[in-house]
Amino acid sequence: MVIPVYDKNPVRRTPVVTYGLIALCTAVFLLGPLSGFLPAYGTGHALACRQALYFDRWGVVPAELFHARPSAAALGLPAGCSAADPYPPSPYLSVLTSMFLHGSWLHLIGNMLFLYVFGDNVENRMGRVRFALFYLAAGYLATYAFALAHSADTQSLVGASGAISGALGAYLYLYPRARVTSLFPFLFFVPLRFPAWVVLGFWFVLQWFAAQSAAAGPGVAYLAHVVGFAFGFCWAWACYRPRSKLSVIAGTTQGDAQP
Repeated sequence: MVIPVYDKNPVRRTPVVTYGLIALCTAVFLLGPLSGFLPAYGTGHALACRQALYFDRWGVVPAELFHARPSAAALGLPAGCSAADPYPPSPYLSVLTSMFLHGSWLHLIGNMLFLYVFGDNVENRMGRVRFALFYLAAGYLATYAFALAHSADTQSLVGASGAISGALGAYLYLYPRARVTSLFPFLFFVPLRFPAWVVLGFWFVLQWFAAQSAAAGPGVAYLAHVVGFAFGFCWAWACYRPRSKLSVIAGTTQGDAQP
């Protein structure tokens, strides 16, 4: 419903972490079984099996974070696919790997566009190391929150949406008046420029209402978006809110007075 394409808020230095995340997510997708670039994954049923096993191996299974690993039947793999994996993933490490996976070209492009538009300014304000740690923390928190609310879900959860939502929340607090050019599909994709608080506020409201009606199973993890966004906003508020400065009036003795 909201497609940001440009923000009129210049950055002081190259956002290395933001560009690196975009490059890494894109490379992982191109080398994966969904891109269609590598014929080694096969076609037809063989390709469907490779895709399902790929997401099962590197994505997050919410039920696995709080319970034992689900059986092969519970994972919902295509008929005839063997789920035998001698090295089952660590459920905690899978949260990290899932942030670099995407389920389709549209999923990848949408996420990377939001990260490109809003991530650079947040990185410039926080610094590269702090932004990288903040990004990972937002991703972990959003994933665990979604998994806690859907603890019986055995569908793999993939995507950087939770972490990127954290960057959106931080951007809203840090640059609420920055002008963001966006496309609104319901307005026939006419490019319009609004303050960030309008664009991101509208986006958050949409995610909130969608999360209220979303059910467990395949689909969009709206709750992860809401949690990541709230975390990013609160983090930016806690770390970058204006501090009150107390003016200290030093007493002056007669010996310190200037002639």
